[in-house]
Amino acid sequence: MNPRPIVYVVDDEEAVRASLATLLDIHGFATQVFDSGQAFLEGIDPTRPACALVDVKMPGLDGIGLLDQMKRAGVNIPVVMMTGFGEVTVAVQAMKAGAADFLEKPLDEGELLTILRRLLSHSEMAQQQSEQRELSVARLSRLTDRERDVFNGLAMGKTNKGIAIDLGISPRTVEIHRARVMEKLEAGTLSDLIRTAFALGLRQDSSR
Repeated sequence: MNPRPIVYVVDDEEAVRASLATLLDIHGFATQVFDSGQAFLEGIDPTRPACALVDVKMPGLDGIGLLDQMKRAGVNIPVVMMTGFGEVTVAVQAMKAGAADFLEKPLDEGELLTILRRLLSHSEMAQQQSEQRELSVARLSRLTDRERDVFNGLAMGKTNKGIAIDLGISPRTVEIHRARVMEKLEAGTLSDLIRTAFALGLRQDSSR
């Protein structure tokens, strides 16, 4: 069972953290709060679908600096930056630094919830795609070199005959390899096989 998506709240003001945690809990979000950027970096679970609400102005590691540290550490959690009223310049800096969105304080509840739902949905999708890719890579390692050649041909939309010509083998031999490829990749249909190819970043860009 996949872990429940979570919203991280990063703000040095205890009242803000408590208020946001209560609001998000009422609306069904799982939350975890941190009083500093460093505590957040040390406490997050990078394998869990998530997004973060981060205050731009904090002592020590501020919001912009936190975005930089996340990028350096390869932490790909989308961040919504919370800025003071009228801090347009800071908001622009945050977006340039990699923030997914920004909100001005005091936060608009409806806008906040809409943004969080959108980002968590995207985060879950990205997590699923990452897991699918890891599974596909593991299955691909089962293929022999010749089976891999046949798989690549199928991924590009080529027919058995076209693959046979490319590889200098008979169409019947291609059929045999194709059956083994389908079995090893646990693909019930050609569509399943193509989805595996897409998960691995291969494109169906030619045919024969």
